[in-house]
Amino acid sequence: MTVTISHYLILAAVLFSMSVAGIFINRKNVILLLMCIELMLLAVNFNFIAFSRMLGDEMGQVFVFFILTVAAAEAAIGLAILVVLFRTRQSINVEELDTLRG
Repeated sequence: MTVTISHYLILAAVLFSMSVAGIFINRKNVILLLMCIELMLLAVNFNFIAFSRMLGDEMGQVFVFFILTVAAAEAAIGLAILVVLFRTRQSINVEELDTLRG
């Protein structure tokens, strides 16, 4: 059995739909929201790699490198913000974080 581009696209669609469902179902936990955003970026990366391999061009893989860099920075900054919010409010519930003071 050979793996075709449709297999990659189906996998990316399943990952993307799971991440969108995770965002809409769980709106209380900020860590889970960040994980769903990372899963969404992973689905986009699968599409870039699949089309890059199909077309024989490395530009898709270069885009994946930049997306992974941005995702790592987003995760580090997001978790740092969560640590500060947890220290000040003793909770990371999204409904309790809607009022921010300067």
